[in-house]
Amino acid sequence: MESRKHLFIIVSLIFIMSLPGTVFAQEMTRMVRIARLVIDPPQLEKYKAFLKEEIETSLRVEPGVLTLYAITEKKNPTHVTILEIYADPEDYKAHLKTPHFAKYKTGTKDMVKSLELVEADPLLVDVKIK
Repeated sequence: MESRKHLFIIVSLIFIMSLPGTVFAQEMTRMVRIARLVIDPPQLEKYKAFLKEEIETSLRVEPGVLTLYAITEKKNPTHVTILEIYADPEDYKAHLKTPHFAKYKTGTKDMVKSLELVEADPLLVDVKIK
């Protein structure tokens, strides 16, 4: 009898945690991606201007874009890494269809020498980016 009670409690908790709107459900559906790019050196400043506009617009107008954070390597400033966090995979798909993302992709296509997209999972889901 006691094991049935424990099983019921566990199943109930799993159900509650998966309800839309709960912190647990939000964390479980998040999409995290890392984009690693190498930019043509003479076009780096122009690339950074396109990237800045795209990131600022995405964060301002797309509620499902939670984080877009770009960095360059100190020793290789043409090596750009972007941390992307979306509320869920559907928000990522919607992001790819926006006019500002299309402008970024079209405007930078001849600047990007290589692009690697890496699917990722957060290790500490409770840690928030401020």
